[in-house]
Amino acid sequence: MRALVVHRIAPGATVQDRGRAGYRAFGVSQGGAADPLALAEGAALLGQSPDLAVLELPGSGGVFEATAPLRIALTGAPMRATLDGAVLVWNASHAVPEGARIDIGGAVTGSYGYLHVGGGIDTDRRLGSRSAHLAAGIAAAVPAGAVLPVGADTGGAVGLCLPQDNRFDGGILRLVESFQTGLFDRETRDRFIATSFSRDARANRMGMRLNSEGGGFAARGGLNILSESILPGDIQITGDGTPYLLLRESQTTGGYPRIATVIPADLPRAVQTPSGGRVQFRFVARQEALEAEMRLRAHLKVLPKLCTPLVRDPMQMRDLLGYQLISGVTAGGAFEEGE
Repeated sequence: MRALVVHRIAPGATVQDRGRAGYRAFGVSQGGAADPLALAEGAALLGQSPDLAVLELPGSGGVFEATAPLRIALTGAPMRATLDGAVLVWNASHAVPEGARIDIGGAVTGSYGYLHVGGGIDTDRRLGSRSAHLAAGIAAAVPAGAVLPVGADTGGAVGLCLPQDNRFDGGILRLVESFQTGLFDRETRDRFIATSFSRDARANRMGMRLNSEGGGFAARGGLNILSESILPGDIQITGDGTPYLLLRESQTTGGYPRIATVIPADLPRAVQTPSGGRVQFRFVARQEALEAEMRLRAHLKVLPKLCTPLVRDPMQMRDLLGYQLISGVTAGGAFEEGE
């Protein structure tokens, strides 16, 4: 059986794919990988579909053993990782021999790391997806001692890497107006844009609280609006004026006023902001948001072409003797003229 044996794992780690569409009317949001860009990066590194399920690691990883030779990729928030003690490069693909152990430590920066396997994690589908949706009670976090089945691998190269980007340290998040933006007066909106927020440590897959100095951000009649549909990226303002940025497992409806919505292209940066990391917001026009979405989709299409061979340290190569290190060897004598 091709599988990953879980010897140790971070609390809250889950199996995730792109999530389940079509169930919002029944109160189940799409869910899926918190950072869908990391999902696509791993698929590109392994030359397989981004629909396959992966292991999402919040803040730190664990120890995993391969029951058969596997191909893996590591993406998302950079974490310290080794294979039987040899250092593994992040944002890259690697070969894992049968019986080898992958040890993934804490995140260097960012929030969510991802362990991909060739063939994908082959757990049962529920409502058309393998994603755990903890808020909806669909599946559960992966416990220590679990054996995660791995699907058939079509094969492909390993030893590939992608350039690391800068979405793991917070930064500017672009906004478009929501249905209730007009409930906030100009002074409140301007103060919101001028404020630097820090991500609260209690963030999860449903959303994250944004902390700041100074007063809250109250809306006119904010506690009397009708409950409306909610999407990831919406920023709700609670009764005490605190902003909450809603993420992949957010509720499907809500009655708190929304001051704005983070555009989808910037949600990977938002979700990867580490605890205590700082973000600031900027309103953009609808056209700029659409152009950002088109650029992101174009980037996803070319990800496989951005993969380059990984330059490895020979001192860390456990399979060094399996490589042909030199070629064209001669007997060492000088060539005669004309040879």
